Amino acid sequence: MTQTRPPLFDFSAAQRARARAHRLAGDRFLEQAAAEGLADRLQAVTRKFERGLWIGDAVPEEIAPFAQGWTCAEFDAREMLAVPSSSQQGPFDLAVSLFSLQWINDLPGALIQVRQLLKPDGLFLGALLGGGTLGELRESFAHAETATRGGISPRVAPLADVRDLGALLQRGGFALPVADVERLTVLYRDFFALARDLRAHGLTNAMAERSRLALRRDTLAGLLEHYAGHHSEDGKLRARFDTLYLTGWAPHQSQQQPLKPGSAKARLAEALGTAELPLKRT
Repeated sequence: MTQTRPPLFDFSAAQRARARAHRLAGDRFLEQAAAEGLADRLQAVTRKFERGLWIGDAVPEEIAPFAQGWTCAEFDAREMLAVPSSSQQGPFDLAVSLFSLQWINDLPGALIQVRQLLKPDGLFLGALLGGGTLGELRESFAHAETATRGGISPRVAPLADVRDLGALLQRGGFALPVADVERLTVLYRDFFALARDLRAHGLTNAMAERSRLALRRDTLAGLLEHYAGHHSEDGKLRARFDTLYLTGWAPHQSQQQPLKPGSAKARLAEALGTAELPLKRT
């Protein structure tokens, strides 16, 4: 019998965190920087896009000029991308996501849905946090909980590495996949300033197996001590954020294709100007 893997993220908790973030007046600098990063990558594309799909609730002003018209769609609790029926009049030629894939359990499945909504040679661009984001916080939590509780609980979500995302785009059916990363290091006057920023971005703990118990005082004290002792700079706490950018195209016959094995017209030795020696067997 096939066993279903338990979900990593709690969709309803992630939704509540996002709704709470929208009510706060905090500076969502990570979203601003990612929107600018997406705009920079779109600026490098010479093509004009007619129908854009924004995977989220509102198109940022940095992204709006890159398509003549936009449709907004979000993932529901089943992780299905709910496109308004009035907009299902043909495929899109551009789809953009800013952190909307962050708490998706089946990321390859979500990418397949996006690709299916694109016309051939349509472009997908996405941004999500990954890599070493909040590595300082993850390490400090692990140290404090091990010391005070004898073990660790899920506190900071595991995040994808840039090297894995190209393969995920391929699994999603995209051609010409590219993944790159931009790193931002922020210095905070104290831990509570970092916590406020995380709440303002909706980045509180949304893991399905997170502890529902309040953080113990001795655990918090151990966390603060370890963070200050190992991840401080000029008296301030250091926090790293990695924004990963995904670029992929819906397959089309006009796109550049890899050569078949053995179809090269020249030898590598000739190109390098060296002698080609036979392989010696031992």
